[in-house]
Amino acid sequence: MKWQEIYKEKLVSAEEAIKLIHSGDKVVTGFGCGEPFGIERALVEHFDEYENVEIISMLTLGDSPWCEPHMKGHFKLNCLFASQSNRKSISEGESEFTTSHFYEIPDVIENYLCPRVSLVMVSPPDEHGYVSFGTTVDYTKGTTDHCEIVIAQVNKFMPRTFGNSIKHVREFTRFVEIDEPLPEVKTVNISDVEMEIGKYCASLIKDGDCLQLGIGGIPNAVCAQLFDKKDLGLHSELVGDGVVPLLEEGIINNKKKNTKRGRTVIGAAFGSEILNNYINNNPAVELHPIDYVNNPAKIALNDNMVSINSCIQVDLLGQVVSDTIGLSQFSAVGGQVDFVRGATMSKGGRSIIAMPSTARKGTVSRIVPLITEGSAVTTPRNDVNYVVTEYGIAQLKGKTVKERAKALIMIAHPAFRPHLIVEYRRRFKEEPFTKDELMGFTSVIKERIEQRRESREERREQLAEHTRERREQRKENREERKEQIKESFADRKNKRKNVD
Repeated sequence: MKWQEIYKEKLVSAEEAIKLIHSGDKVVTGFGCGEPFGIERALVEHFDEYENVEIISMLTLGDSPWCEPHMKGHFKLNCLFASQSNRKSISEGESEFTTSHFYEIPDVIENYLCPRVSLVMVSPPDEHGYVSFGTTVDYTKGTTDHCEIVIAQVNKFMPRTFGNSIKHVREFTRFVEIDEPLPEVKTVNISDVEMEIGKYCASLIKDGDCLQLGIGGIPNAVCAQLFDKKDLGLHSELVGDGVVPLLEEGIINNKKKNTKRGRTVIGAAFGSEILNNYINNNPAVELHPIDYVNNPAKIALNDNMVSINSCIQVDLLGQVVSDTIGLSQFSAVGGQVDFVRGATMSKGGRSIIAMPSTARKGTVSRIVPLITEGSAVTTPRNDVNYVVTEYGIAQLKGKTVKERAKALIMIAHPAFRPHLIVEYRRRFKEEPFTKDELMGFTSVIKERIEQRRESREERREQLAEHTRERREQRKENREERKEQIKESFADRKNKRKNVD
């Protein structure tokens, strides 16, 4: 039978496809830019026809309808990466959270969670009958190998990608054609703090290095600082729009990589149309399952591997907290430890933990004497190499615990350093810095504070000038309008005279 006939035979409506899902089933879905929202909407609309269905998924860029109160007893979310729409439900115990290193998630899903049904999103089939998983290969493609029922939303907006990202139509149970734009992670303006962090991170990157970059402000700030580099490689679990200019300019050309030379390797694309258009039908970009991309042993095969990850909190011993805030689940471990260890194992490799020095609009220090009670350590202190804030770089590998603490105090926000110094004295029974070190330290901070003050004043002056210009323009507009009204009245008066 030709593939076109197979495809047509399996093509049904979403309402028809979901009849293959039974009460009590475990259902794993794609995530991020590849979440099959069209099929999920059909499930939500028919929620009262199901009982005790477990939805297994990672980070969603949309809503989490499974967390709504009326879904209780019908659907329950088992989340592998908390997001804004389900954190509250997880915190209140209404939804479940399963923790795992990202590279182990395919194994966790197949051998521990054991879903019966897989819901995915794919591109339309090509002339040979193969669909592509496009933006999200990660764990998603693997579920279609071991789940009994595989339902795919076919979406013309899904890009076709190369690598281990295709599957023939005969290997699916049902297809549902629903075309809708993919959810996007658009680039936002890079803050001054993020730009400073990006500069420090970029100073640790050398020509020919192979990079892991995540998504968000700091990775984009790092990308913005790399245009003076050459022959960079890219092997990353996720990437956003920030890498596209570097790829287009040939800054990232992958010519020095030991594996997949000449190819960018990622597990998922988390960007906008800018990124999706770049990876579409691009043989220089390969998407692979996450148990390959994030496997530390595979990562380490590339020399000079540099991983850059962010976090929520670092204590004076170098313990990194990235996915919890106290007892609340904020995100997940993701691939941080995968790449920290892969980079450490790499010949010439370096791992970087980058973060702003404060949170909550400067009221909370991210560098703390002790991690917040209830928080889980994401990356153990023994794995941490570089920590970067907008105030500099702390190199921790090979340092004593005292040296680590001092290095971290030096890159903490100035407002919180006195408290950290007090805690250092309490812990280690000695002064952390000599008078000369403190004086030098203070002078540098004063200089930076002065630079930032001048920058703020300059921005305020620019804003004031803009406000003055707008005020003047409005005044001119009013005067012009008054003249127009006067002329209009005069014209009417003259017309009445002529009529009389």
